[in-house]
Amino acid sequence: MRVTFWLLDIGYEVRDGQPEVWLWGIDEENRRILVIDRGFLPYFYLTIKEGEDPEAVLSRVQRLRGELPLIRELELVDRRFFGRPVKAIKVVCGDPEVLSKYSRKLGKVPGVGMCLEENIRYSMRYLIDHGITPCGWHEVEVEKAERPSGLQVEAVYRARSPPKGVEKAEPPSLRVLGFTMVAYSRRGTPKPERDPVVILSVATNSGKEAQFVAEGGDDRPVIEGFLRYLREFDPDVIVGYGSNQRDWPYLLTRARRLGLRLSVDREGGEPHTSVYGHISIAGRANVDLYDFADELPEVKVKTLENIAEFLGVMRLEERTLIDEVDIPAYWEDPDRRPLLLKFSLENLRSIMGVAKAMFDYALQLSSLVGIPLDHIGTAAVGFRVEWFLIREAYRIGELVPTRRPRPYRTYVGGMVLKPRPGIHEEIAVLDFKSMYPSIMIAKNISPDTYVPPEEPDPPCGVYVAPEVGHRFRKEPPGFYKEVLTRLLRAREEIRERLRTLDPESVEYRVLDARQRAVKVITNASYGYTGWLGARWYLKPVAEATTAWGRHIIRNTIEMARKMGLEVVYGDTDSIFIRYDPEKVERLSKAVGEELGLEIKPDKVYVRVLFTEAKKRYCGLLPDGRLDVVGMEVIRGDWAAVAKEVQEGVLGILLREKDPKKAAGFVRGYVSDLLARRTPYRDLIIWKTLTKPLKEYKVRAAHVEAARMLMQEGWELTLGDKVGYVITKGEGKLYERAKPYNLASYDEVDLDYYVEKQVIPAALRILKQFGVTEREILPPTS
Repeated sequence: MRVTFWLLDIGYEVRDGQPEVWLWGIDEENRRILVIDRGFLPYFYLTIKEGEDPEAVLSRVQRLRGELPLIRELELVDRRFFGRPVKAIKVVCGDPEVLSKYSRKLGKVPGVGMCLEENIRYSMRYLIDHGITPCGWHEVEVEKAERPSGLQVEAVYRARSPPKGVEKAEPPSLRVLGFTMVAYSRRGTPKPERDPVVILSVATNSGKEAQFVAEGGDDRPVIEGFLRYLREFDPDVIVGYGSNQRDWPYLLTRARRLGLRLSVDREGGEPHTSVYGHISIAGRANVDLYDFADELPEVKVKTLENIAEFLGVMRLEERTLIDEVDIPAYWEDPDRRPLLLKFSLENLRSIMGVAKAMFDYALQLSSLVGIPLDHIGTAAVGFRVEWFLIREAYRIGELVPTRRPRPYRTYVGGMVLKPRPGIHEEIAVLDFKSMYPSIMIAKNISPDTYVPPEEPDPPCGVYVAPEVGHRFRKEPPGFYKEVLTRLLRAREEIRERLRTLDPESVEYRVLDARQRAVKVITNASYGYTGWLGARWYLKPVAEATTAWGRHIIRNTIEMARKMGLEVVYGDTDSIFIRYDPEKVERLSKAVGEELGLEIKPDKVYVRVLFTEAKKRYCGLLPDGRLDVVGMEVIRGDWAAVAKEVQEGVLGILLREKDPKKAAGFVRGYVSDLLARRTPYRDLIIWKTLTKPLKEYKVRAAHVEAARMLMQEGWELTLGDKVGYVITKGEGKLYERAKPYNLASYDEVDLDYYVEKQVIPAALRILKQFGVTEREILPPTS
């Protein structure tokens, strides 16, 4: 019989000495099913050194089969490595766990060059080799199998052949459960071995909500109620915010402390940390939305409330906000406890709203890259690109290099012009379409087309990069060129299809998310070439790409000036010019004909203000919005007071062109601040811990604040944001920094905020208009 199903999760087991892949999915009748495939064995490759007899090397490897009993098959194959033909031995084994051990042993055989692909995880290997995509539809020949006890599925099948992809855009009707928890500790960070989970709020995408509350401080009924609710709803996807690092580990430890088993997966098992570092729940997709926060660079402090506000889920001024340090007081006070319950519920609604906003994109990114949904968010951009490349490498018979440690090496990046400070009217931003990917395609830049300095030019000829002189073969097409060409073509085909669809349709929504995912991976491909952790790393590839980019920007600027266009700024893959529609059209055409790239207006500012610094400007868009780049307004290491005053100044200057009014605005803001009419929250400065506290040699304000928090019992780790204020007193700045939740408004040094935050942020803009510090300070009494 044949079954069509949508792949939700993948895992594997080794049973009776035989590995089997477990494919968790949803079929066309919306039933939850499990397909088990026992027909795929893991493998790795041994390349054969140049000049060695392949048959002789194979014979030497054969002799070791007695010592390595789980070798099932040895096969001589033809492959490519960095574009060059190689002979290799494919070593097929009976257990995924022996690949590393066996490869080390066989790598010492005389005549063997490299061991490759032994570290590709078995389940990922299965997906790659069969072209199977997570979050996609597939068809498979199966036979019914006995359902093992404890499995929470409606049917179990044994695959008779590998699944094949099916063209179908719309995902099934997924059951989504969101949760958030509040733990109670009298002092410091709650510890699961000691402190109860006092509130656990859950919601489903069917609109139901529930709260489990520890009456009398006993949280056993809370966790039992949560488990019962989860099993009854049987979610496909579980969403949280910070749940991988905080909620799941806490619940798991707390349940064990209470003698409970946190059985939340579809096998009846507990959550576990996967090899990739995220929490895995078999048969379900555990999605921590915090892992997608980096997709929103506009939000500098990645709190749930900030992300929810940015996405239009819930406005900050409309929600209840309670700092972690205040949770004990709210829990202990019967009159204030309802506010804590409301706070938890609003967090839950924010989680569900953020999930809805990001879900289509997450599904399509998972499908495109080939990484399961529960891991796609935690995977760094470089790893996302790499898994996509590994799939493409398999398709064309290219062996995957081993990742190796490398010393840090720099290279010259994109070209950035010095701006002309001041306000400029009617400025168009001309943006090159996929500049770096287009250069890599046009010049065939790829690790496998690079011609080292000691080698002569090949008969097909070479492209020579300006400034750096790196050479790349013109033929045949390189690995990167093939991959990027497919991506750009795929995105264009999707966009053509979108033009024919109703924007309100499900297909439009899914395909639009798909084209965004394709764009993200395409544009990230250049960054991957310069990433030291890349399997396909080659410095000349990244260096040559940016060199051609600088060359193209210079030529474009020269062409624009010859046409009489005024260039006021340029940055990497765009130039800012005074807008003249007719001349811009001529320039776009000339760039296409002479440079082979597409450039067109990305946006047109009514006005734009440049400071004296590169990469710092603000433009007024036709709809009245401000587009801010690089200013304190959008930087995460300034207090909100600096951001707010600078945004106010920019708005007045760009909308009204009135420096005097802007100066008056600053005076009023400073007066309000000194009178403590500014919210305390706006005085907090947030900084990230970029390494463990003990490794900091310099005494910085946020480090000292972090140490105070730890002395008070709070736990902090690498990557945590520390919020602090500067208090009154003598001494250096770090000596006056205090965690905001341990300080009061009365302790704050308001003069510091005026002199070191508000005034510098305002003057960065206003000094270009002749405004002095004296003019923006309120008169002294």
